[in-house]
Amino acid sequence: MIPDVNYWAVIVATLSTLVVGSLWYTPKTFGTRWMRLARVDREAAEARGVWPIVTTVLVSFLTAWVLAGAVYIAWQFYAGSFLTAAVVTGVLLWIGFTASRMITHDAFEGRPPALTTLNLAHELVTVLVMSVIIGVWPPAGV
Repeated sequence: MIPDVNYWAVIVATLSTLVVGSLWYTPKTFGTRWMRLARVDREAAEARGVWPIVTTVLVSFLTAWVLAGAVYIAWQFYAGSFLTAAVVTGVLLWIGFTASRMITHDAFEGRPPALTTLNLAHELVTVLVMSVIIGVWPPAGV
């Protein structure tokens, strides 16, 4: 079975990661704290230019596409609401892949628990926003 994916929803979900990240990491929210905890040098970060954003868009597209496919498969298996399938699938994938892997890497790299928590919360919000977009905009015929 090939999952049916709404590519418009995937594109909007991809772009939503830029909005969430911009709001999350602005100095008025968590940006200053994140830079301190992650030991990010502002000038060095700015010198990298647009490439981190380009990377984010590409990786976010892959995430949204995989999430949309997984949601469709979950919805086919469990039936019910497409939105519910999207949110539950997003949270479970976040727990099983994002959170568990990030916690493991951060533990071995000796990152501060506050940084891990901040980044995990950002990833959860990002995945939830993507899941809601994909869930309210299912493929045609669903």
